[in-house]
Amino acid sequence: MAATLLSNPTLSSSFLGHSLSARGHLKRTTPCSCNFRSPRCAVDTPYEGSISKFPRVNVWDPYKRLGITTDASEEEVWSARNFLLSQYAGHERSAESIEAAFEKLLMSSFTNRKRTKINLKTRLKKKVEESPPWVKNLLSFVEVPPPVIILRRLFLFAFMACWSVMNSAEAGPAFQVALSLAACIYFLNDKNKSLPRAAIIGFGALVVGWICGSFLVPLIPTFLLQPTWTLELLTSLVVYVFMFLGCTFLK
Repeated sequence: MAATLLSNPTLSSSFLGHSLSARGHLKRTTPCSCNFRSPRCAVDTPYEGSISKFPRVNVWDPYKRLGITTDASEEEVWSARNFLLSQYAGHERSAESIEAAFEKLLMSSFTNRKRTKINLKTRLKKKVEESPPWVKNLLSFVEVPPPVIILRRLFLFAFMACWSVMNSAEAGPAFQVALSLAACIYFLNDKNKSLPRAAIIGFGALVVGWICGSFLVPLIPTFLLQPTWTLELLTSLVVYVFMFLGCTFLK
């Protein structure tokens, strides 16, 4: 056996897919092929954690996005917005989507209110234009002054009424009624620049107020009245109201 090895000495070793022999012959071998699959790590996958994501982020309708009906009240809109924000507060995009829907509904509500006010003025003006001629003639004697003038005259006649009530135990309201009549004529004359017209309207308000007070005061239950409140005093209070309306809203 040793003689055989000596007669045919062959040494071979595997190196880079080649067989090396002592005789210098190279013999290629088939490289070993095996598929190696690297394990996936948990970091390779997107991680949401425990943060909840709003499922209706891409819903265009703000009512459906907030989960309310189209006839929901303002309180229901606020309640839905606060509830959703508390549920998805940790997700920035969800919170932005909820706030955007809420702001859109607020702007829509503001626009509708503005349109409603404009429509009411237009309807009122249209009703006046379509009213009978006698109503138009009656409304032609009425005007609405600035709020400052209304408040000033209201304060004046309210002061006269309080003065009459506080002085009811000592004397009647004749002096206060006379001052109120003079103030009424003064305001009307300042507006119309016609003293006779102002006097007619002032005395007319006095007479109409006194007549209406004479019929209305007896209808008031006696247990609501103070013992010092006479019929003359209560009638004068009605007169103050008519004189205020006359010198403020009549032309």
